[in-house]
Amino acid sequence: MASSADDRAVGVVIPAKDEADRIAATISAVADLPRVDLVVVVDDGSHDDTQTVARDAGAMVARHARNRGKAAALETGAAVVARRDAQEGRAGDLRRLLLFVDADLESSAAAVGVLVDPVAAGDADMSVAVLPAQRTAGGGRGMVVRLAREGIEELTGWTATQPLSGMRCLTREAFEGASPLARGWGVETAMTIDVLDAGLRVVEVPCELHHRVSGADWRGQLHRADQYKDVLRALAVRRLRRRLGR
Repeated sequence: MASSADDRAVGVVIPAKDEADRIAATISAVADLPRVDLVVVVDDGSHDDTQTVARDAGAMVARHARNRGKAAALETGAAVVARRDAQEGRAGDLRRLLLFVDADLESSAAAVGVLVDPVAAGDADMSVAVLPAQRTAGGGRGMVVRLAREGIEELTGWTATQPLSGMRCLTREAFEGASPLARGWGVETAMTIDVLDAGLRVVEVPCELHHRVSGADWRGQLHRADQYKDVLRALAVRRLRRRLGR
C-alpha cells in the first residue's frame, strides 16, 4: 500500500455480502493504488467466509451481524476511516479521501485510481465512475437509470450519465454533506443530489470496470423492482425537503 505520509491519502471502503470468491482480488487491486494506505471491508451479514478472506488479503474488516444494506455498510466503513484519521491526528484537509468500491470488481478494480485524481487535485469534491458496456448483458430496460437520471436533473439541474454508479471518490466534507445516507438502493442517487445541494462539485470519469450485472430471471426482476422503489423513495424525500424549504 502507498505511504501514509501522503497528505491526501485515500481510505478505500468496500461493502460486501457473500463475496468470498471475489473479495481478495478486489482488495489486491485497490491496495496497490497510489495514495491508498487503508482498505476497509464491511462484511454486511455474509453467510460465507467473506470476512476471513478479506482479512487474510490485508484489509481491515468491520462486520455487521445481520445484513443492514449498502448505505449502512458505507457509513460503517467511513466511520472506521474517520477513527483512523483521528488516531493519526489527521484533521481538516488532511483527512483521508474516501473511495467507495464494489466488492465484485476483482482485478478490474485497479482502474478506480482515476477517480482519485480530480478530487485530490481539488477540481471536484466527488467523482463518479462511468463504466463501459459490461461483458455480460443485463436483463433490465433502463427504467431505474432513467428514473434516477431524470430525478437528479429535476432537483439539481445536473445530468448524470450513470446515476447508479457505486464507485465514487469523495472528500470527507462531501460525505458529511450527503449524510445520513439514503437507505437501500437509493443511496447513490441521493448522494449525488445531496452533494450538489451542499454546493459541492461532482464530476464523472470514464473507468474500465467490470462487475456482475443482474440477469433477466425472476431474481433480477425483483432486484430491479427494489431498486426502483428505493430510488423513488429517495427522490420523494428530497422533493419534500424542497417544499419544506430544508
